[in-house]
Amino acid sequence: MGYCTITDITHTIAQALTTATADSPNDFGTLSDLLEIGNELDRNLVTDAVAEYYIQQADGEIDGTLSELYKTPFCERVTFEGVLYSDVDEYNPYIVLERNCPLAAADIVILTEASSGQEERHQIDAVIGTATYSTVSEIQYFFPEGTRVLRVAYPPPIRFISARLAAAAIYDKYFSAESSPNTSKFGESMRALAYDRLNDVLYGRIILHGQHRIGRRFYNPNLVDQYGTPREGDLTRNPMGR
Repeated sequence: MGYCTITDITHTIAQALTTATADSPNDFGTLSDLLEIGNELDRNLVTDAVAEYYIQQADGEIDGTLSELYKTPFCERVTFEGVLYSDVDEYNPYIVLERNCPLAAADIVILTEASSGQEERHQIDAVIGTATYSTVSEIQYFFPEGTRVLRVAYPPPIRFISARLAAAAIYDKYFSAESSPNTSKFGESMRALAYDRLNDVLYGRIILHGQHRIGRRFYNPNLVDQYGTPREGDLTRNPMGR
């Protein structure tokens, strides 16, 4: 899994690479809701394998750019913890939380039940109602009321940057060769947004909380601080202080 998901790409990429249009009828024969337009990639042009490849490339660019300040690749951290309000079983396939949480489509949650040790990882598909969420894949096991629900995520704005770099690369792949000059305005705007956020991290305006920082004294790459300053008692085990 990359720093973003295919759902992030679907919601970010230009409408030209999605299947729905304003005139597309839905299953009931009426015109589609404008909010639903472009919520599915055109599989004839952009397959999951293509999307995953460009997510990987975007993640590599992020790691390479920020590796001077942080240990990469980045790790997920828990950003919210709640418990199930009702059982997840054959009668209820949804995640219903005890209290409302700002979960959204493409968020990753882990259901973990302490007594049995059972654990499942799922991606949120849609918000059904207050504190009620559906998942992309079906929840396989029974999880009783009170099961812990953990939302895990990479620190902002890593997901934002990855999605926009990957979407820009995918769009350029299919459209830049057909235009003159050989660039796309969509790709340029997405990269500008992504690089602005990368620069915010590099200049210290955004701190990636929960990640392992690498000390750079005076921003001189030749003067590398150690990961942690040794305590007085540690010198007996590490007499050189390194």
